[in-house]
Amino acid sequence: MSKVMIIGAGGVGGVVAHKCAQLPDVFTEIVLASRTESKCKAIAKQLPRPITTAQVDADNVPELVALLRKEKPVLVINVALPYQDLTIMDACLEVGVNYLDTANYEPLDTAKFEYHWQWAYHERFKEAGLTALLGSGFDPGATNVFTAYLAKHYFDEIHELDIIDVNGGDHGYAFATNFNPEINIREVTAECRHWENGGFVTTDAMSKKARFTCPEEVGTYSIYRMYHEELESLSKHYPTLKRAQFWMSFSENYLKHLEVLGNVGMTGIEPIDFNGQEIVPIQLLARLLPDPSTLGPRTKGKTCIGVVVKGIKDGKEKIHYLYNIADHQDCYKEVGSQAISYTTGVPAMIGAMNMVQGDWIRPGVWNIEQFDPDPFMAAMNVHGLPWKVVELDQFSLTDAS
Repeated sequence: MSKVMIIGAGGVGGVVAHKCAQLPDVFTEIVLASRTESKCKAIAKQLPRPITTAQVDADNVPELVALLRKEKPVLVINVALPYQDLTIMDACLEVGVNYLDTANYEPLDTAKFEYHWQWAYHERFKEAGLTALLGSGFDPGATNVFTAYLAKHYFDEIHELDIIDVNGGDHGYAFATNFNPEINIREVTAECRHWENGGFVTTDAMSKKARFTCPEEVGTYSIYRMYHEELESLSKHYPTLKRAQFWMSFSENYLKHLEVLGNVGMTGIEPIDFNGQEIVPIQLLARLLPDPSTLGPRTKGKTCIGVVVKGIKDGKEKIHYLYNIADHQDCYKEVGSQAISYTTGVPAMIGAMNMVQGDWIRPGVWNIEQFDPDPFMAAMNVHGLPWKVVELDQFSLTDAS
């Protein structure tokens, strides 16, 4: 049906390649491209059918344009670094290719998680007759669609949203991150913002702590309120929201390591001079930490990611919790990846499938919750991320600050 190009050969890129390769009737041809082609070739050897690999610098628009013109895909699946979103979007516009990503653009020199840079491309994509789908990972991504699905089927109006991301997995290292270390640490150490009463409220990073018990015996975990980009788009597209918060679990061990690294300057994003060379401390740290794509065989446990929505249905207050649980070892057995990469890569494939099949094609730049959630939700049950909805009598997080 369609030829797609995946840009990025990290843990998520590997999952996307595996999942696309499982659907030859949908993705008839696949190109996997990265700055380091050897990584693409290593992934290609694991797949059940041949794909094309290529080398490309995603920071270089002319290189991207040349590769797109050579391969002529109908869609680019961008799972490279968030810093590269705009260059890839520019190349797609120049050649005439639809675009999908899993995380919003982020400037290299500032830890800013905002959509306005990409939203500014809306008219250009619309005039070109091209679709750009933003945030088709898990959070952002599936959590946005979960919210849209509940709003469509369970509520007349939604008022409160809590996105809760728990990783109950253990990789056995003293300290490691489950996705790109640089992006992960920048995200965790950024100041917190949550939506309340018509605006964003700013608090110190990791200053709000609660306890949350996951369903299906996944366990009870400490979760911390932090900012995540889906709050920006969901508060915009669901104006009835009175409060929206994002929570993520972290162990005390992880936080203590992060505190020490921050105290000695290793999480800094400003360049420093070292023996006459300019280096960015957090980029050096990322090179020293375990590669997230290698964590699969040693990570055990489960993730539990979902949304709790409060709102009104037929004049009565209702609370619904929609969630997915993924087992790290099950994910590794299927595609050689731990669950964090899996839960991001599968929604990227599903978003791409909805686009190439024509369900989610609309010229312009869109966040994932702006499309019909039903085909995405149906596909999650088929392609490895089954979900459940439960109605709650009450919901409150136990303050553990």
